[in-house]
Amino acid sequence: AGGGRCALSRCPAAAQRWRSGRAMGAPAGGPRDTAPGQQLRALFYALPPAESSFRTVEEVPDYVEKSIPFFLTFIGLEFAVSWIQKRKLPGRINDGISSLSLGILSRLPDVLFRSIELISYIYVWNNYRLFELPWDSPWTWYLTLLGVDFAYYCFHRMSHEVNILWAAHQVHHSSEDYNLFTALRQSVLQKYTSWMFNLPMALFIPPSVFAVHLQFNLLYQFWIHTEVITKLGPLEWILNTPSHHRVHHGRNPYCIDKNYGGTLIIWDRIFGTFEAEDEKIIYGLTHPVNSFDPIMVQLRPLAHIWNTFWATPGFCNKLSVIFKGPGWGPGKPRLGLPEEIPVITGKEVPFNPHVPAYLNCYTLVHFAVIVDLYTELLSSLIMITQGTVLLRIGFIILSLISFGLLMENKSKAGILEIIRCLVFIGAYKLGYLRTQFSFLGYAYEV
Repeated sequence: AGGGRCALSRCPAAAQRWRSGRAMGAPAGGPRDTAPGQQLRALFYALPPAESSFRTVEEVPDYVEKSIPFFLTFIGLEFAVSWIQKRKLPGRINDGISSLSLGILSRLPDVLFRSIELISYIYVWNNYRLFELPWDSPWTWYLTLLGVDFAYYCFHRMSHEVNILWAAHQVHHSSEDYNLFTALRQSVLQKYTSWMFNLPMALFIPPSVFAVHLQFNLLYQFWIHTEVITKLGPLEWILNTPSHHRVHHGRNPYCIDKNYGGTLIIWDRIFGTFEAEDEKIIYGLTHPVNSFDPIMVQLRPLAHIWNTFWATPGFCNKLSVIFKGPGWGPGKPRLGLPEEIPVITGKEVPFNPHVPAYLNCYTLVHFAVIVDLYTELLSSLIMITQGTVLLRIGFIILSLISFGLLMENKSKAGILEIIRCLVFIGAYKLGYLRTQFSFLGYAYEV
């Protein structure tokens, strides 16, 4: 990004050529927008303004979708490096499938509805904007970088300090492993509150510029979910790094409510929420959910808030259950008492029910089938009816629940799995479910 700034600010002629080329509304970078090199650099927020500025939202590439091959590549690379460094893999099958299940589940509403973040932003822009910054100015690009990241810091901090927001955000923290799978572990509900924090920018920043940085901010946070990268020297002062984000995911007392930054760590340093990595970090929630069922992981904290709300006397106290911190109780400070955070011994054992190896293999293979069906659903949306879309989404959710119960070795998991397989056979035979790989159709039925 620094290179882009130099090229445009130090060379007025180059800037003028770029603006004149963009004036006709051609996507920045032209055909280069789909180049693998650009997709890779987008993952590290390394596309300068000249390559990533667009007149309209419709021209903005889906950087997240284009980065999926790099997600898989980096996950494979993390496994290889971890094995070389420590002679062990960076995670477990059950936790990895759980993270990917939650990632798929979080994206399913987008199949049915347009992103609420963009809908609300465009509505405010169209009806209430105060003035309009030029979409093709490098200064607008850099201002949006800072604005989106600061809005993320504010939302992220509130998600830890307001109980009802934490009930959604805790999904991302529920893994007791820390690897690139964890980055994909997202909440279904979180996006329905995060959009509000971006609206002030809609008063003056064009939606197309916002749409680019919303994706870049998300993509950047993928690669920092790893233990194989240690320290990054002077970059640690400015950027959010794997070291800083490991602290954020820790449940050690010194890690709680620290390092909220998305791309930049400067906000934490400014507002006093920064903490450097120190002792060995134990990951996960202070009170683990202990489940691989994606629906249970999503809803159990909400059920806890509901029960606490009705059990707490006094109207003001009931409101505090919702809007104060997760550790709050009558007579306590807003964020609870630090001494009540469970002590970490370093001997904590992650939730890891014993499951036969063949069952892990079975779940892994069937999960791969669901990923195929999910990908095919995304690619065929415009060609299938709404009813078929709903049926496919329902089957995917049923499958993810079944896999979670299988990995927990629950007694009723086998019955649910038999029902799921029968539903698959019926829906597949009737043409409601399709694979991207037609030559595997018979294998899927078997």
